[in-house]
Amino acid sequence: MIRKLMAEDREKLSEILRGIVQFNAEEVEVAMELIDVAILRPLQEDYLIYVYEQDGNVIGYHCTGRRPLTDGVFDLYWIVVDPSVQSKGIGRQLLNHAEGIVAQNKGRWLLAETSSKDSYLGTRSFYMKNGYSVVAEIRDFYSLKDNLVIFGKYFQ
Repeated sequence: MIRKLMAEDREKLSEILRGIVQFNAEEVEVAMELIDVAILRPLQEDYLIYVYEQDGNVIGYHCTGRRPLTDGVFDLYWIVVDPSVQSKGIGRQLLNHAEGIVAQNKGRWLLAETSSKDSYLGTRSFYMKNGYSVVAEIRDFYSLKDNLVIFGKYFQ
């Protein structure tokens, strides 16, 4: 079941984020900041966070929002699945849900940014398998030899 984030989900999401080897402490901190914004300001619409719950356990989430100053571009800020249940279609279901938000809001694009590091190959493959293409790449963005890769899917 995919549902809106609730305050009681915070600790489990923090645990999941800390368990993903690709994420460093700073990345986990940024992800938690967005979770906290969504919890503390439930009426805000910048960060729409939905969790995937199975048998009463939260095992993943996505954070999606409209890109400021656009009339139809959305960002997929985070899509995260507990490592213990990855490769079972949960990420795809979360991605479908995020795409549904874009469609409901008459969005044209859903963009997802990621790293070019080898440890993110699985992430890049996930986007490609789900109909996304590389729309931009910025060399040495995160650090030397770590490019920003922007995937996008067009909805019109």
